[in-house]
Amino acid sequence: MPDIGHSRILILATDGFEQLELTVPRDELRKAGAQVDVATPTGNPIRGWDKTDWGETAPADLRIAGANPDNYDALVLPGGVMNPDKLRVDAGAMAIVKSFLGSGKIVAAICHAPWLLIQADAVRNRKMTSYKSVRKDVENAGGRWVDEEVVTDNGVITSRSPADLPAFVAKIIEEVEEGRHDRRRAV
Repeated sequence: MPDIGHSRILILATDGFEQLELTVPRDELRKAGAQVDVATPTGNPIRGWDKTDWGETAPADLRIAGANPDNYDALVLPGGVMNPDKLRVDAGAMAIVKSFLGSGKIVAAICHAPWLLIQADAVRNRKMTSYKSVRKDVENAGGRWVDEEVVTDNGVITSRSPADLPAFVAKIIEEVEEGRHDRRRAV
């Protein structure tokens, strides 16, 4: 098991996150030694969506407004349809996404979460993937969409769906182990 101890990772999410896309990265990154904090709009627990119906509740560690990007090494953005759709119109959430992108830190978005990257205007000329229904949105924003389980482009990691979670989490761990690169800023 890789060790990414001393790393801090932030997950942004709200009600309607795809259940496994929050719980699997959170739990696997913690097993690898990282401190993982889940930030929600209110700082209260949030309810997941499990494929076709409401799923389990996930505890929150802090409010989005209280999350300081300077304190973290990476940002994880779970998908689900409702979760990123709500967060992309949340000014505080978008400020955090833009801060991570602008700093060159790792940003990992799965499924519908690339909507947050589109909203941040960070897709143009970037190779990435997403859930298939988000493909046209990525392309319209100037991204080069590919159908692969995990894609990394200048520190931005994207995956398509819960089926890609093993590759998605492994890539996050690999990038965190490598540390901050002297990357082109994403925004």
